[in-house]
Amino acid sequence: MSFSLHPRLDADTFLLGDLPLCRALLMNDSRFPWLVLVPRRADIREIHQLPETDQFQLLREITQVSAAMETAFSAEKMNVAALGNMVPQLHIHIIARFEADEAWPGPIWGVGQTIPYADETDPAVMRFKTLMSNVGGQ
Repeated sequence: MSFSLHPRLDADTFLLGDLPLCRALLMNDSRFPWLVLVPRRADIREIHQLPETDQFQLLREITQVSAAMETAFSAEKMNVAALGNMVPQLHIHIIARFEADEAWPGPIWGVGQTIPYADETDPAVMRFKTLMSNVGGQ
């Protein structure tokens, strides 16, 4: 079976591009710099289900994206999470956090109202596309 993106992730994000293992997505909520990495492997729910080489590559991509976001947004803290309670497909949230954000210091889920980007040509979305084009030597 080939990789396909879960419909909920597809509906809630903008495609930024592909890293060697993961599809990089921007969560459509402009309140938080919030990316999602989805390993392009079929029927994977958990990190431990990936082959060992993919596990190492996933960690490499999480690290690269986290470092790029921390620098680009001068983040005070980077949150990295793989919950999957609502969407069973393995996906990793990478969120730049700030003491001034509306959810600080708690998790961002379920806090306030989502503020979507205008569309995929929104300057903020384009900034993320540029950021991702420079991650991992793409």
